[in-house]
Amino acid sequence: MVSSLSRILLAACAAPALTLGAFAQAAGETMTVTGTEGTVLTAEALETFDGAWAMTFLPDGRALVTEQDGDLWLLGTDGAKLGEIANVPAVTMRGQGGLGDIIIHPDFAENGTVFLSYVERDAHDDTLSGAAVDKATLERTETGGSLTGVTRIWEQSQKVPGNGHYGHRLAIAPDGNLIITSSERQKFSPSQNMDMNLGKVIRVTTDGAPLEDNPFYGNGGVADTIWSLGHRNMLGVAFDTDGQLWVHEMGPAGGDELNLILKGENYGYPIVSNGEHYNGKPFFGNHEDYPIYENPAVSWTPVISPAGLIIYDGDTFADWQGDAFIGGLSSKALVRVEFEQTPLDNQGSGGTSSTMETTANEAERYEWGKRIREVEQGPDGAIYVLEDDAGGRLIRLTPAAE
Repeated sequence: MVSSLSRILLAACAAPALTLGAFAQAAGETMTVTGTEGTVLTAEALETFDGAWAMTFLPDGRALVTEQDGDLWLLGTDGAKLGEIANVPAVTMRGQGGLGDIIIHPDFAENGTVFLSYVERDAHDDTLSGAAVDKATLERTETGGSLTGVTRIWEQSQKVPGNGHYGHRLAIAPDGNLIITSSERQKFSPSQNMDMNLGKVIRVTTDGAPLEDNPFYGNGGVADTIWSLGHRNMLGVAFDTDGQLWVHEMGPAGGDELNLILKGENYGYPIVSNGEHYNGKPFFGNHEDYPIYENPAVSWTPVISPAGLIIYDGDTFADWQGDAFIGGLSSKALVRVEFEQTPLDNQGSGGTSSTMETTANEAERYEWGKRIREVEQGPDGAIYVLEDDAGGRLIRLTPAAE
């Protein structure tokens, strides 16, 4: 297991956990946040946004931030807004739908390519909607810039009624291909329907083409792009240093999950869940009852409402290398998760292990009374979080000085 960060301040000397009022600071002000295990962090507010949804850093240390209503901001190296990016795909924000994730191509320094996800309405019936992903070239200026060559590469199929559970988080895999989380749109059965790409983890090239080594390639249609199935609402995706893919998803009433995503596996929704339906009715069973479905590495009841995910690999928090950080909406917390490699078939000290299993556990929470929408690791090794809703702040977290 990756070791816990040594206590930066002794618990007896630690500052008390901050309340909402105590942490209502202006940009540039700095305060401390005390975790549930006594770890103390310095928290600096850098900027404010209205409905921030995603963030990504550029090679020059500047950053991009999306707002759900359709604005895309260029930030300076100090986290302050420099200006807006023009020619962003138009969105109509309703419910959970609007402008979503943004990531950069691995060769961004040479090609300037970015990937954006957003929710679009059906051209003939605007009660129907679905997520889409475009690629574009970012032309930057000192005070903003513009997207050029905007090209559609993927979309949810099919568009359905409602304004929730789009997912549309993005990540570039170590092999250079694109991972997309496509949530089930609150419709239950699509998660197990191979003729729809809802409730699935998607794997395509950076041009949106299916890959021949995908587990269901050859079945035709959207099945060619599916990497795993049986998911609910996935709002965080990240690769660890071993190249393993991790995705978290919101459960119903209970049963939020952090999952190690394996090729071709079924994660059980809506057949099994460690939660229950909002009307109180149980699922057919929990994951332990149906071992044919993949178990979550961690499950939360009460829920944390996870949004945003990184697996830390920097030097600023050296003892946290390999740990996951998850933003919490309803929990109003940043949640740290530790991983451990254990023998899957351990036969004791004189036995053998046929394989290793990755297990996980929540290690600590850092709370300051705000819903957290996004988590990113900066080039400086600091952890950056975006608060949700109007007036949400960009917060930079670093170790507190003794």
